[in-house]
Amino acid sequence: MRHLMSPMDFSVEELDTLMDLADDIQKDPAKYAHKCDGKILATCFYEPSTRTRLSFESAMLRLGGQVLGFATADSSSAAKGESVSDTIRIISSYADICAMRHPKEGAPMVAASKSWIPVINAGDGGHQHPTQTLTDLMTIRSLKGSLSDMTIGLCGDLKFGRTVHSLINALIRYRNVSFVFISPPELRIPDYIREDVLIRNGIKFKEVIKLDDVMPELDILYMTRVQRERFFNEEDYVRLKDFYILNKEKMTLAKKDMMVLHPLPRVNEISVEVDEDERAMYFKQVKYGMYIRMALILTLLELAD
Repeated sequence: MRHLMSPMDFSVEELDTLMDLADDIQKDPAKYAHKCDGKILATCFYEPSTRTRLSFESAMLRLGGQVLGFATADSSSAAKGESVSDTIRIISSYADICAMRHPKEGAPMVAASKSWIPVINAGDGGHQHPTQTLTDLMTIRSLKGSLSDMTIGLCGDLKFGRTVHSLINALIRYRNVSFVFISPPELRIPDYIREDVLIRNGIKFKEVIKLDDVMPELDILYMTRVQRERFFNEEDYVRLKDFYILNKEKMTLAKKDMMVLHPLPRVNEISVEVDEDERAMYFKQVKYGMYIRMALILTLLELAD
């Protein structure tokens, strides 16, 4: 039995196989429409989510399976004080696979250690969000044709943004990938990412404050929102929430084939006028997310063949 806690749980070869499977599902969905007949996915979401939870549910339903679960901690026995360890033991009796989101870092790993079914980390605090990373990799590979030889700008909340941390860890395994980190000083990437991931592996990167200065050199711009729920101080959030706003004017500085990604939800860090730009790929990204989660469910349930 296998779990997914981090993108690093899969080798580059396994990631390629997973993305090939997602490609095939996209091309021929009917071929996979009954692969999960009789199987049940439990979605255990201890904090709110729209895209991730519904993407998992849509993925399982399109594979012919069924879904049960809860959307907030308040609607589960966690409100009565039940531990994650006990909850997953119960869920293991009802379902065949579980997707768990939790505000505490490491909670899905605790669940996996006690589970009798595969557990997928659907986001744990500011730590990891591996299925969003799989979505990002799938989007980049599908639209750019490769995951190598590119400069990626990551903009916004790089301190608390788990999508950013996961994506960096995944992309450093590909050839000739460099990073530009664009953030206010208060939201810079954590030291452990800078030192243990980037410097230790000899990855090229630079850190800047102004987005305009680096737009012309980017192949991909990955925008993130400043996350109110990660701040202890409302005043700090209000001060930083509008630090970056990508608009039509800034897009004129970019390459003609630069791609804009965003894990969503957005607040106002991307102006709606950018939605009409052919380089805006964040809504296509959502669709790729469903296909890659379908591929992941099949893989963990050993139903891919």
